[in-house]
Amino acid sequence: MSEPGIGAAQSRGGRRPCTLTTGTGRCASPRGPLRGGRRIETARFIERNIPDFEILTAEALEIIEWNAETVLEEIGVNFVDNPAALERWRQAGADVQGERVRIPRGLARQLCATAPARFTQYARNPERSVEIGGRSLVLAPVYGPPFVRDAEGGRRYATMADFRNFVRLGYMSKWLHHSGGTVCEPTDVPVNKRHLDMLLAHMTLSDKPFMGSVTEPSRAADSVEMCRILFGEEFVARNTVMTSLININSPLTFDSTMMGALEVYAAAGQATIVSPFIVGGAMAPVTVAGTLTQVLAEVLAGVAYAQLVRAGAPVIFGAFVTSIDMNSGAPTFGTPEAAQITYGAGQLARRLGLPYRSAGAFCGSKLPDAQAAYESANSLNMGLLAGVNFMLHACGWLEGGLVSSYEKFVMDADQLGALHKLAAGVDMSENGQAMDAIREVGPGAHYLGCAHTQANYQSAFWRSDLLDYKPFETWEDEGARDTLALASVRVSKQLADYQQPALDPGIDEALRAFVATRKAAEPDAFA
Repeated sequence: MSEPGIGAAQSRGGRRPCTLTTGTGRCASPRGPLRGGRRIETARFIERNIPDFEILTAEALEIIEWNAETVLEEIGVNFVDNPAALERWRQAGADVQGERVRIPRGLARQLCATAPARFTQYARNPERSVEIGGRSLVLAPVYGPPFVRDAEGGRRYATMADFRNFVRLGYMSKWLHHSGGTVCEPTDVPVNKRHLDMLLAHMTLSDKPFMGSVTEPSRAADSVEMCRILFGEEFVARNTVMTSLININSPLTFDSTMMGALEVYAAAGQATIVSPFIVGGAMAPVTVAGTLTQVLAEVLAGVAYAQLVRAGAPVIFGAFVTSIDMNSGAPTFGTPEAAQITYGAGQLARRLGLPYRSAGAFCGSKLPDAQAAYESANSLNMGLLAGVNFMLHACGWLEGGLVSSYEKFVMDADQLGALHKLAAGVDMSENGQAMDAIREVGPGAHYLGCAHTQANYQSAFWRSDLLDYKPFETWEDEGARDTLALASVRVSKQLADYQQPALDPGIDEALRAFVATRKAAEPDAFA
């Protein structure tokens, strides 16, 4: 699966989607509502009312952009084992020598201009559809770990049962807008068939948007076909219903597996995230400006290629960047250099007019402990301020991306509520100014009983659903539980409270029949 842990080898009762949409993206003629299940509350995707943090001057941005175009023109990029891609580039005017593609200055940027600055990804429940781009921020869970960890079972290889549990937790998490993709890698299912079970889980156990498979072009094609069953063929032909992760083999290499998946999705009008996979000092220069130059060059080439496949295909500017401990070789997270690159890449993405993917609840810790909390908090807040539009790995990431943690999933998901509150900005309405309260209370009194407090106390402050704020004596009487213990209880409660969102029985049957047919078509393969 793409974007593995860095230490790994890189190898509701809802409604069916609408058949017509208005210019605002809202359903104009939804299919009839389905009955069954209780409503699970999900916050709307974030619309920022705060400014982006811009770390680079205009001059610095121009230098990086010039250098990135120089990389494409003089050094070029490799499109490995992909004759069709080489021919597309040749026809577009690039200099193709063997597998090396040198792109004339300005060509990639010109091609990128047809990619939309903002698009809607539709969910099977229209109320859960998301807008990606502009001032929005969509939060999605961890992606790719082969291991899972919980307080009871410890660290172990992930199974399909774990995968389904993480999809359920994502569905139950109020502040998550997206079901994600490979929330863990189910190693008990054959490699060539597990994508079918994973997609079926996202489609049936949740009604939030989801991601498709990218591990082989035929699996991307299966993802598109399953979406046609779920949403209807005509709807998929006109709308984006999947966002999928296409990693670049940095430095400057585009492999046929990822590009093959990109070709399938772009041709079908589905969104891709073109994302360099950077460990600074190993897969990019050790300097911030050098890494940003390489990131921009790789994104320009990848987005431009998607537009060669189909002009107007939605693409997201991705930047997955971490630094490295030059003594041990281990990746590091929550560091100042990674923040500088994330902020700078956000500026470059906005200048290019593309949605931006980066950041997440990153940490290198082996446990959901203080190290994990510090590093994840730094990374999450950095993403909010950097102008990220699609944040993969927003909850559940542990051990450099090798582990999906049950407890950290709910710990991170709880903290995502704080991002919603921060992003809303400062209320400067008459109520927000609170002059009536100040007049009523006057000098020397308190605000607890005043009319303004009584009218606002329930919504005035964001409140954690997980952390403990009780007096010491109460906390001690209840077992002196730390955050890990509280999170373990919350995991159990959310899984116990889970109710599967309703799905049209005919669609459910058709999806399961497709999966069974595809599984029977080839023997199992575990490598």
